[in-house]
Amino acid sequence: MAKDMSARTMELTAGRVPFVHATVVRAQVPTSACAGDDAIVLEDGSIEGFVGGQCAEGSVRTAALAALRDGESVLLRVLPEGEVEFPESPGARVVVNPCLSGGALEIFLQPVLPPPIVEVLGNTPIAEAVVAMAGVLGYATMRSLSGTEPDQPAAVIVASHGRGEHQSVRAALDAGVGYIALVASRRRGAAVLDELDLTAAERARISTPAGLDIGARTAPEVALSILAELVGALRTGGLSASAAEEHRPSPAQAVDPVCGMTVTVMPDTPQLVVGGETFWFCNPHCRDEYAAKVGA
Repeated sequence: MAKDMSARTMELTAGRVPFVHATVVRAQVPTSACAGDDAIVLEDGSIEGFVGGQCAEGSVRTAALAALRDGESVLLRVLPEGEVEFPESPGARVVVNPCLSGGALEIFLQPVLPPPIVEVLGNTPIAEAVVAMAGVLGYATMRSLSGTEPDQPAAVIVASHGRGEHQSVRAALDAGVGYIALVASRRRGAAVLDELDLTAAERARISTPAGLDIGARTAPEVALSILAELVGALRTGGLSASAAEEHRPSPAQAVDPVCGMTVTVMPDTPQLVVGGETFWFCNPHCRDEYAAKVGA
């Protein structure tokens, strides 16, 4: 990776900005890209760096945005029309690009997503154990909201054993946190929630007694049960890794009416208005061909 690209990835990672790092791993002449060329694709579809010409770049952009949504790395194989397809393999995605000038490309797309933030409240053995185990999972932790974080927490763990529980739970609900764990006995936890006069939807966002029922007794075991429940919510329960993630818009997509390629619509994407309808194209050649066809 070039020095400036390396610095840019470090800057984005420190700022908790999701992106995809795209690296050309194989290039067949006469492609304009070379093995080792790389680029960064941001959530808005903008590309910094170089991974090929306009048509190849469009295929990379569309595949990279899908990788961001899925959170999975992918090997993108871009082939010109008429070429024999690469054999299918796990983690590979094949795109036949009719507009490619020639030469196949293999580009590795690696999404870099900010780790979930877990806010842990309380100075108790359970709170300390949650912080330690969250670090092992690669999660970011903080002990209180200061209002300066670039992102809201995905989860709040209230392990203060009676100190400020009502205020903490209410604040987490008002902040839109999707998973809130209240460390308390079943009886005391229910009493706290009853006193808060919650709606059914708000109550469903709170786990108390916190965590999965695994018969935990020690502080590390309780922390393990809480984080196991959080992992389940993140992986299979539809919980977003951050509150901001739910509000990030994705660029619109359209199908080029000439070549059939899926096009991610950007400010500089070639377009043509025919009869009041806007058509989008992967490159100016397809636009001009369509314009000649419809007499526009």
